[in-house]
Amino acid sequence: MKNIALILGVLLISFGAFAQEKDNVKQSDLKGPAYKNYKHWMHKTAPTKIYSENNKKALQGPAYKNQQVWKETTNKELVEVKIGGSERQKLTGPAYKNFGPWSKNW
Repeated sequence: MKNIALILGVLLISFGAFAQEKDNVKQSDLKGPAYKNYKHWMHKTAPTKIYSENNKKALQGPAYKNQQVWKETTNKELVEVKIGGSERQKLTGPAYKNFGPWSKNW
């Protein structure tokens, strides 16, 4: 019985040791000068995709208050939200500073 407990204990400890990755450093894991001197461009991060519902009902008043969400059977159409990638990011200098949504001559 002691041998089985010992073997299970060694397995749990070994699995815990492999779960820690030292190559993937996050800024939130650091403390002190390492946090202060963290260079975000030296560490690769995977971009997170954000999705939004496309065909959402806009209810107001009593209809919103009395809706029964669990009875809805509509299919949700998800659309990926795109952030950045605009024309403004391609501009530099005074053109970037003076860019406005009404500007069409970029």
